[in-house]
Amino acid sequence: MMSSPTEMTQARTARTEDDELDLLTIGRCGVDVYPFQTGIGLEDVTSFGKFLGGSPTNVAVAAARQGARSAVITEVGDDPFGRFVCREMKRLGVSDRFVARNEDYNTPVTFCEIFPPDDFPLYFYRQPKAPDLELTASNIPIRAVRAARIFWFSVTGLSAEPSRSAHHFALDLRKGSKWTIADLDYRPMFWQDEEIASREVGRALGKANVAIGNKEECRIAVGETEPDRAADALLDRGVDIAVVKQGPLGTLAKTRQERIVMPVTPVEVCNGLGAGDAFGGSFCHALLAGLDLARAVQYASTAGAIVASRLECSTAMPTTTEIERVIAEHPDIRPVIEKR
Repeated sequence: MMSSPTEMTQARTARTEDDELDLLTIGRCGVDVYPFQTGIGLEDVTSFGKFLGGSPTNVAVAAARQGARSAVITEVGDDPFGRFVCREMKRLGVSDRFVARNEDYNTPVTFCEIFPPDDFPLYFYRQPKAPDLELTASNIPIRAVRAARIFWFSVTGLSAEPSRSAHHFALDLRKGSKWTIADLDYRPMFWQDEEIASREVGRALGKANVAIGNKEECRIAVGETEPDRAADALLDRGVDIAVVKQGPLGTLAKTRQERIVMPVTPVEVCNGLGAGDAFGGSFCHALLAGLDLARAVQYASTAGAIVASRLECSTAMPTTTEIERVIAEHPDIRPVIEKR
């Protein structure tokens, strides 16, 4: 009989202190403050919820929710929100042993507005600088980075020093590792300009073997938005797997041997902001479970759809049982595989 999520979380938190990690992510974290009222602007909202946030952190939570031993390399402020972040990580099954405290900058807060089905403006409060961009090489746990089965980074962490150098220090430790995944999570407000973003993302791609992003993120990374051309360009940069997310048009995944198209799972969208993180964490879980690429994309896409139907991000991540149930409920929605 499968253990309860609470029992699994307690066991994972105990194991990650000494064992090899399944998933180690690096980068953004903070507090998401989401409105409980949808379809209205923040100026009219009267009640909010406070949640753990930051894309790499959410990815770690999504994988932990499905049994992975996960941890995050990041920094938080030495403040109440920083304490909340660490406490919530542990509650959701993610080790906080690589979370540093920064006395100079506050833990960032992110607000959003929710206008279903496809308008979810984000407001980042990360000035004058977010602690997670203050990571240095001294924050990188060398042994853990080398040993982790999957290492996940977001290109946001490349947007400023010293975080950029810290990321490359970690990526250089991964040489020869099986799974190093680049999340092409481009946020223009974090970058000085697109030219710098394209240069830095391109530089990091050479150190990853999987790249995941939407069409706009692919434009920044490789100068292409048409999904097939974007995927081919990512493969030309040296990755083994290229995944292009297309929102309601589904997902395209490519290797040098096959092309996979995954349609979307129909849901009533509440908040689409956490779907990409659910996709990422569930994709990692599928790789760890030894699923083939088509099944991994199906699994990840389904998880993304589930979270899009919910309000929050981190605490909305589905269990393995939930994902498999939704897949079983839609037997006609399956990946289409073409050999290349």
